[in-house]
Amino acid sequence: MNPQTPTEPPQAPATDPVSAPAPPEPVAEAVKGADGLKEAVSAKSHTAGGLIDTLDSFAISIGDSRISLWDTLVVMLVIASVLALAFLVSKLARLAIRRMTRLDLAQRLLADKLVTLAIWALAILIGIDILGIDLTALAVFSGAFGLAIGFGLQKTFGNLIAGIILLMDRSIKPGDVIAVTDMAGNESFGQIRKIGIRAVSVTTRDQREYLIPNENLMVNQVENWSYSSKNVRMQVPVGVSYSCDLRLAEKLMLQAASECPRVLKTPAPSVWLTEYGDSSVNFMIHCWITDPEEGVGNIRSDVLKTLWWLFQENGIEIPFPQRDINFRNNEQFEQLIAAIGQRMEAGGGQGK
Repeated sequence: MNPQTPTEPPQAPATDPVSAPAPPEPVAEAVKGADGLKEAVSAKSHTAGGLIDTLDSFAISIGDSRISLWDTLVVMLVIASVLALAFLVSKLARLAIRRMTRLDLAQRLLADKLVTLAIWALAILIGIDILGIDLTALAVFSGAFGLAIGFGLQKTFGNLIAGIILLMDRSIKPGDVIAVTDMAGNESFGQIRKIGIRAVSVTTRDQREYLIPNENLMVNQVENWSYSSKNVRMQVPVGVSYSCDLRLAEKLMLQAASECPRVLKTPAPSVWLTEYGDSSVNFMIHCWITDPEEGVGNIRSDVLKTLWWLFQENGIEIPFPQRDINFRNNEQFEQLIAAIGQRMEAGGGQGK
């Protein structure tokens, strides 16, 4: 009997490192939609397919990516189509919102901005999906873009959010009249014409248009003349002489204010005595208007011009500053007067 030889365990067949399949290398395709469009067009027309192949032959390679002239044309066509579609849809949405009579002006403007932002965001996502852009390839870029927003574009996004908040709480809306202070510190009033994404457009009476960032209107104090009501009370200061009839003067002031067409009858104008000045008795005419956007300086001018003629007809004096100088028991002044008198006498004696 032959002795049994120990059997060796079966060994796995050796694999050829050359013939083993290599792991697939990631190929960063910039645009996948262009390939699908090329195949679809080539199946329909051989002539168009040949033209597309010619355009596709002009290409450059960046790393593992290959970008051809055909890919560039497809990208430009898709971007133009998406932008045009988004613009058209936003215009139609804006027209639909304007026809909603239940919403006031501020609500319509807020809805318009929100719908426009949603449409453009959706258009961007649709364009990315059509082009077949791999968003994972933009991971590094998204981080850099986030830093850019945090440092460079924080004011822009802050103004955008501030504009939406202003429209939501209705503290400022188109048509309101607010006080505006320029860089020199001069204060004037203006009417809000437009609330944009970045700034609010305010037009003053001299047709100067101020663009105030939305964020400034939230942080700084704003004087809104039309927040709850468009009725605005304005003051016209008037001074009369101490020797005149104060009751008659007050009656004429009320008459001058009532004769102005833009002054409201209700609430009626009123006159207050404010102080006894150095050379005049000072009054303040209070009158109400409902259209401050048409100006307040012209109202003051009309009241004062009418009051001038009423004072002239009724003998009411409008004083001007006067000063009386009295010298009492001043020894040096008396010595000066005596010396001048002696010199005049001496000169008179010599003349004789």
